[in-house]
Amino acid sequence: VFSDLVERARKATSCPLIVKLSPNVTDVTVFAKAAEDLGADAVSAVNTFLGMKIDLGTRRPHFKNRVAGYSGPAIKPMALRIVYEIYQKVSIPVIGLGGICSFEDALEFIFAGAHAVSIGTMSMVDPMVSVRCVEKLESYMKSEKVASLADIVGCAHRP
Repeated sequence: VFSDLVERARKATSCPLIVKLSPNVTDVTVFAKAAEDLGADAVSAVNTFLGMKIDLGTRRPHFKNRVAGYSGPAIKPMALRIVYEIYQKVSIPVIGLGGICSFEDALEFIFAGAHAVSIGTMSMVDPMVSVRCVEKLESYMKSEKVASLADIVGCAHRP
Protein backbone atom coordinates (compact mmCIF):
# COMPACT_ATOMS: atom_id res chain seq x y z
CA VAL A 1 0.00 0.00 0.00
CA PHE A 2 2.80 2.47 0.91
CA SER A 3 4.72 1.85 -2.29
CA ASP A 4 1.57 2.03 -4.43
CA LEU A 5 0.61 5.38 -2.90
CA VAL A 6 4.05 6.94 -3.33
CA GLU A 7 4.38 5.54 -6.86
CA ARG A 8 0.97 6.91 -7.87
CA ALA A 9 1.68 10.30 -6.32
CA ARG A 10 5.00 10.52 -8.16
CA LYS A 11 3.33 9.70 -11.48
CA ALA A 12 0.54 12.20 -10.85
CA THR A 13 2.71 15.27 -10.38
CA SER A 14 6.01 16.84 -11.20
CA CYS A 15 5.76 18.97 -8.05
CA PRO A 16 8.17 18.17 -5.23
CA LEU A 17 6.99 15.05 -3.45
CA ILE A 18 7.62 14.98 0.31
CA VAL A 19 6.64 11.75 2.05
CA LYS A 20 5.71 12.11 5.72
CA LEU A 21 6.84 9.05 7.63
CA SER A 22 5.15 7.46 10.60
CA PRO A 23 7.31 6.39 13.55
CA ASN A 24 4.81 3.64 14.31
CA VAL A 25 6.68 0.96 12.37
CA THR A 26 9.52 -1.37 13.29
CA ASP A 27 12.13 0.44 11.17
CA VAL A 28 11.18 3.80 9.67
CA THR A 29 14.45 3.91 7.69
CA VAL A 30 13.12 1.11 5.47
CA PHE A 31 10.19 3.34 4.51
CA ALA A 32 12.47 6.35 4.01
CA LYS A 33 14.66 4.38 1.61
CA ALA A 34 11.60 3.01 -0.20
CA ALA A 35 10.23 6.55 -0.59
CA GLU A 36 13.55 7.67 -2.06
CA ASP A 37 13.66 4.68 -4.43
CA LEU A 38 10.10 5.45 -5.58
CA GLY A 39 11.01 9.01 -6.52
CA ALA A 40 10.26 11.09 -3.42
CA ASP A 41 12.16 14.37 -3.36
CA ALA A 42 12.34 14.46 0.45
CA VAL A 43 11.02 12.72 3.53
CA SER A 44 9.48 14.27 6.60
CA ALA A 45 10.08 12.61 9.95
CA VAL A 46 8.17 12.08 12.11
CA ASN A 47 4.46 12.05 12.50
CA THR A 48 2.83 11.51 15.89
CA PHE A 49 3.52 8.45 18.01
CA LEU A 50 0.57 6.34 19.04
CA GLY A 51 -0.41 6.91 22.64
CA MET A 52 -3.15 5.76 24.98
CA LYS A 53 -4.99 6.99 28.05
CA ILE A 54 -7.19 4.98 30.38
CA ASP A 55 -10.11 6.75 32.03
CA LEU A 56 -9.83 5.90 35.73
CA GLY A 57 -13.54 6.47 36.30
CA THR A 58 -14.82 4.17 33.55
CA ARG A 59 -11.75 1.88 33.57
CA ARG A 60 -11.81 1.99 29.80
CA PRO A 61 -9.73 3.64 27.08
CA HIS A 62 -10.29 7.40 27.08
CA PHE A 63 -10.23 7.73 23.28
CA LYS A 64 -13.01 6.32 21.15
CA ASN A 65 -10.40 4.64 18.88
CA ARG A 66 -8.44 3.49 21.98
CA VAL A 67 -5.26 5.18 20.75
CA ALA A 68 -4.46 8.67 19.52
CA GLY A 69 -1.53 10.60 18.16
CA TYR A 70 0.93 11.80 20.79
CA SER A 71 3.03 14.85 19.98
CA GLY A 72 4.80 17.76 21.60
CA PRO A 73 8.05 18.12 23.55
CA ALA A 74 8.00 14.59 24.96
CA ILE A 75 8.56 12.97 21.55
CA LYS A 76 11.66 15.02 20.65
CA PRO A 77 14.32 12.46 21.70
CA MET A 78 12.59 9.71 19.72
CA ALA A 79 12.01 11.93 16.67
CA LEU A 80 15.62 13.13 16.79
CA ARG A 81 16.89 9.55 16.81
CA ILE A 82 14.75 8.70 13.81
CA VAL A 83 15.98 11.72 11.81
CA TYR A 84 19.56 10.73 12.67
CA GLU A 85 18.97 7.16 11.44
CA ILE A 86 17.15 8.21 8.25
CA TYR A 87 19.97 10.61 7.33
CA GLN A 88 22.34 7.64 7.29
CA LYS A 89 20.15 5.70 4.83
CA VAL A 90 18.99 8.23 2.21
CA SER A 91 20.51 10.88 0.00
CA ILE A 92 17.35 12.99 -0.33
CA PRO A 93 16.62 15.81 2.13
CA VAL A 94 15.09 15.01 5.50
CA ILE A 95 12.65 17.42 7.14
CA GLY A 96 12.76 17.01 10.90
CA LEU A 97 9.82 17.49 13.20
CA GLY A 98 8.60 16.26 16.51
CA GLY A 99 8.83 18.13 19.78
CA ILE A 100 10.82 21.09 18.51
CA CYS A 101 10.25 23.94 20.97
CA SER A 102 13.32 26.12 20.63
CA PHE A 103 16.27 27.14 18.50
CA GLU A 104 18.40 24.61 20.37
CA ASP A 105 15.96 21.81 19.51
CA ALA A 106 15.95 22.87 15.85
CA LEU A 107 19.74 22.96 15.79
CA GLU A 108 19.91 19.42 17.20
CA PHE A 109 17.70 18.21 14.35
CA ILE A 110 19.92 19.98 11.81
CA PHE A 111 23.04 18.42 13.34
CA ALA A 112 21.27 15.02 13.22
CA GLY A 113 20.63 15.43 9.49
CA ALA A 114 17.53 17.56 8.97
CA HIS A 115 17.78 19.88 5.99
CA ALA A 116 14.76 21.77 7.34
CA VAL A 117 12.59 21.62 10.44
CA SER A 118 8.93 22.10 11.17
CA ILE A 119 7.55 23.37 14.45
CA GLY A 120 4.02 22.15 15.13
CA THR A 121 2.70 21.93 18.67
CA MET A 122 4.80 24.78 20.05
CA SER A 123 3.51 27.08 17.27
CA MET A 124 0.07 26.74 18.79
CA VAL A 125 1.44 27.67 22.22
CA ASP A 126 3.66 30.49 20.94
CA PRO A 127 3.00 31.66 17.35
CA MET A 128 6.32 33.57 17.27
CA VAL A 129 8.53 30.59 18.11
CA SER A 130 9.51 29.99 14.47
CA VAL A 131 10.49 33.62 13.96
CA ARG A 132 12.73 33.53 17.04
CA CYS A 133 14.29 30.25 15.89
CA VAL A 134 15.19 31.74 12.49
CA GLU A 135 16.65 34.86 14.13
CA LYS A 136 18.71 32.77 16.55
CA LEU A 137 19.86 30.48 13.74
CA GLU A 138 21.08 33.49 11.76
CA SER A 139 22.96 34.77 14.83
CA TYR A 140 24.41 31.34 15.50
CA MET A 141 25.63 30.97 11.93
CA LYS A 142 27.30 34.41 12.05
CA SER A 143 28.95 33.81 15.42
CA GLU A 144 30.15 30.32 14.41
CA LYS A 145 31.18 31.52 10.93
CA VAL A 146 28.91 29.01 9.22
CA ALA A 147 28.55 30.12 5.61
CA SER A 148 25.69 27.82 4.66
CA LEU A 149 23.20 25.67 6.52
CA ALA A 150 24.42 22.78 4.36
CA ASP A 151 27.74 23.02 6.19
CA ILE A 152 26.17 21.85 9.46
CA VAL A 153 23.41 19.51 8.24
CA GLY A 154 24.32 16.07 9.53
CA CYS A 155 27.48 17.23 11.28
CA ALA A 156 26.73 14.88 14.20
CA HIS A 157 27.63 12.03 11.82
CA ARG A 158 31.12 13.32 11.11
CA PRO A 159 34.15 12.07 13.01
